[in-house]
Amino acid sequence: MARLYQSGIIATGSYVPDTVVTNHDLEKIVDTSDEWIVSRTGIRERRIAGKDMATSDLATKAALMALKSSNLTAQELDMIIVSTVTPDMNFPSTACLVQRNIGAVNASAFDLEAACSGFIYGMVVAAQFIKTSVCRYAMVIGAECLSKFVNWKDRNTCVLFGDGAGAVILGRVEDDYGILSHILGADGKGADLLALEAGGSRKPASIETVEKQLHYIHMDGSEVFKFAVRIMASMAEKVVRNAGLSREDVDYLIPHQANIRIIEAARKRLELPEDRVYVNLDRYGNMSAASIPVALDEAVRLGRIKKNDNIVMVGFGGGLTWAACAVRWAV
Repeated sequence: MARLYQSGIIATGSYVPDTVVTNHDLEKIVDTSDEWIVSRTGIRERRIAGKDMATSDLATKAALMALKSSNLTAQELDMIIVSTVTPDMNFPSTACLVQRNIGAVNASAFDLEAACSGFIYGMVVAAQFIKTSVCRYAMVIGAECLSKFVNWKDRNTCVLFGDGAGAVILGRVEDDYGILSHILGADGKGADLLALEAGGSRKPASIETVEKQLHYIHMDGSEVFKFAVRIMASMAEKVVRNAGLSREDVDYLIPHQANIRIIEAARKRLELPEDRVYVNLDRYGNMSAASIPVALDEAVRLGRIKKNDNIVMVGFGGGLTWAACAVRWAV
């Protein structure tokens, strides 16, 4: 039987657009207030991509940052996975555009769509190729341009989302390091709770779909919130247990950055102090698949994460989907 290799993160990178839109800016265009947004979500500002910037542009910049922090060239990458719900176009894949942009001529490339859970989904998929020696190095990118699909007249959704991209490079690591356990899950019965209805084969773009505003993000906020509080906390606890760890073994929690109350529920379930949970929600809002990798890269660059640390990443998203993984940091 062929040897199975342990896979782990060996480099990180991220990019967010320069343009900042604060809650006070939103007060000028929609019926809301800074106090209302902060008290309900914890968000104070978000980054917005320019008119000429697409998801592949954000993903490319994050990819280059990850390569810069590694000892690898783009030509050494065997695979590129981009997790996104806001691709540049239906096809070709955003991953193929990134592959072209960075010159990763030896890499296979495809997109993966699991909404806000997508980055962890992508990481778990890539890990299987490394574990079985099909790939030596794989890049996983979570990237979104959600601002292009937000109805800026809907105060319930436009205050939540931001744009950005985060990337990691996975490779072989020493035994007992890397991905220790993972959970992937979905419940399609909740598909209508968070969706962008039009633009696909069910409701192709038409005058009617535009007039009905079906090309914007629609969300049943209260139902998604109840689901998220339950699933984030329980999956964080379960993935720790599956890794053979105790709560006391967890050094850092990197949660999906959707709502501060949801993050708090997961933190309390693991009985972690606030300084062992990375939160950048206040600065970036919900960046969907980009949220976790951007937060992870920031924590790494700030020196919060060190070799031998046990990291838990957990997220949830439209679909409905959820994902979690426990990682022992190897670099």
